[in-house]
Amino acid sequence: MDWSIQEIAKIAGTTSRTLRHYDDIGLLRPSRTGHNGYRYYDSGALVQLQRILLLRQLGLGLPVISEVLRHETDAVRALGGHLEWLQQEQERLARQAASVRQTLESLKGDGELVAEKMFDGFDYTQYKDEVEERWGRDAYAQGDAWWRGLSNEEKKAWKQASEQLGSDWARAAGSGAAADSVEAQELARRHVEWLSAIPGTPASAPGGDTKGYVTGLGEMYVADARFAANYGGKAGAGFVREALRIYAQKHL
Repeated sequence: MDWSIQEIAKIAGTTSRTLRHYDDIGLLRPSRTGHNGYRYYDSGALVQLQRILLLRQLGLGLPVISEVLRHETDAVRALGGHLEWLQQEQERLARQAASVRQTLESLKGDGELVAEKMFDGFDYTQYKDEVEERWGRDAYAQGDAWWRGLSNEEKKAWKQASEQLGSDWARAAGSGAAADSVEAQELARRHVEWLSAIPGTPASAPGGDTKGYVTGLGEMYVADARFAANYGGKAGAGFVREALRIYAQKHL
């Protein structure tokens, strides 16, 4: 069974023009073209389109998506990893929604805000065991004490800065910028500065192995889908890894 380009556009919530563009750049080929010139898509093409749209939602540009699809040809494996991440995000967002709902109810009813419940879904402790295993208990303890010592406004500002950095990385990767470009190296500098501001990390300790730490994190961003998602997926994380490696070699 196959579907016409108009049917697919309607089902997927996109446009025929977009699908024709995907064909023109080799991102999504129709399974066949009718004698009237109409494009038709089979089930395999639909799976490919679903992957493209999922990656677009992560903020990846079309050149990066093309690289992702070229390197990860196993659709079952790729979609399985994406589903796992979506489920984690769904759970986290549900907790955030409940937290915000409770805040709104308190504000509307002149109730007392409960600070401990306002940031559920912004769980920084979920990586406790992993941090201790990688960098030791002291590293986690210092970072935990630093975080707990921040005011709610400071925590909010830090989260926003972190999200902005991840967004800037994903945007640069999607633009096709080179890892050694001025833009990418400025992001790498900001990234190292961000890491250095977190007590307990090797980057914050005098005499710490900042170079090894930064390059190691770059590898982890690519290997771990949870971290890769912060940079638009595996391809975006690969861009971050390479930019950090170049920066570390030159400046650390």
